[in-house]
Amino acid sequence: MSNFTLHPRLEADCVFMRDLPLSQLRLNNVKTVPWLILVPRRPDVLEIHQLAATDRALLIEEIAQTSHALTELYAPDKINVAALGNIIPQLHVHVIARFATDAAWPGPVWGRVAAEPYAAGAAEEIRTKINKGWLWE
Repeated sequence: MSNFTLHPRLEADCVFMRDLPLSQLRLNNVKTVPWLILVPRRPDVLEIHQLAATDRALLIEEIAQTSHALTELYAPDKINVAALGNIIPQLHVHVIARFATDAAWPGPVWGRVAAEPYAAGAAEEIRTKINKGWLWE
């Protein structure tokens, strides 16, 4: 979408993975837990209810596909999905693979996991795995 601009904080904190039909898929650059973020490419949308009905349905499908991808790649104990936006107002959805052994379990990851970025090349390896056709067909 031509008027779509990614919030600067999402640009700085995340690594581009791929474009989906509605959203830009990004990897949160925190290696502590596998954490993907969907950003619908619709300008000036802050909340899910502001999306057109067809886009809301597509977002749910993309959340399901992203959850499936994380499940296939990491076999987590739980998938967490959240659209908070308290700090970054642009609509974005967190899809996080959680493990009973992660540092924040069973609480939320915000402010409770180390913000250590991936090592050089690691995000590219994840992008390669994420982009395998079977995850998005």
